[in-house]
Amino acid sequence: MTTAPADRDDDRYFLRRVMESIIGDSEILEAKNGEEALDLLGRHLIQLVIMDMNMPGLSGLETLAFIRSQNQPFSIPVVMLSTSDQPDLIALAYAKGINSFIKKPVRVGEYDQIASAIKVCFLSLPLA
Repeated sequence: MTTAPADRDDDRYFLRRVMESIIGDSEILEAKNGEEALDLLGRHLIQLVIMDMNMPGLSGLETLAFIRSQNQPFSIPVVMLSTSDQPDLIALAYAKGINSFIKKPVRVGEYDQIASAIKVCFLSLPLA
């Protein structure tokens, strides 16, 4: 399962569409903010989290801190998306435990490349 909280509905929509077409049979769960994402994490077996750095409510970094504070802190890969490409923010996100940082695409067609890379890097291995 994948959860994809992001700060804008259209970002979630485009990413969800391409992820569904590329990963096929996995269930994709969506959260509009960090609180919803944490609720999903508490109720479902999650294989991957894709989240925005600037979500409403709990930010991506705050949500990440909670995820990483749990019993098995690095068992769930976290991919962070952001419109920002500020090196200090990216470094902070890696220091807090993300597995990958991706700058949000400018064109809709770029979501296909992102989804393909996510599949290869994080969804090609079976669940442990």
